[in-house]
Amino acid sequence: MPGIDECLLEAMRLPGARGAALVDWTSGLALGTVGEAPGGDHETTAAEAAELARMAAEHGAFTAGGVPDGLPPVEDVIVSNHDSYHLLRFVDTSFDSTVFLHLWLGREEGNLALARIRLGEMAARLVLG
Repeated sequence: MPGIDECLLEAMRLPGARGAALVDWTSGLALGTVGEAPGGDHETTAAEAAELARMAAEHGAFTAGGVPDGLPPVEDVIVSNHDSYHLLRFVDTSFDSTVFLHLWLGREEGNLALARIRLGEMAARLVLG
């Protein structure tokens, strides 16, 4: 069962990975980072990604159908732009499930489907606390 650093290093081994972070979406703080950050600043990226995650998690349109007790309100969020993907994978934790993995993936080198599957596996194995 990997901790934060091991999980982020594993994420960086995915094809096309540019950077990764574990972020608390309630505070916008990065709990761990590795690689590059879009715009060059991990803390700014974490705060901006947290805004997006919070919007998805707190708005009923994105959680329609209900959420089983104890699970994060959303599985993941994918944002694509002209040269990259941003994959936010919510992590189920024993406390309040307010953290997510953020993977920044180069569009040409990356495989979004593979990254989504692997990030889900990493989130399930991640040990926090």
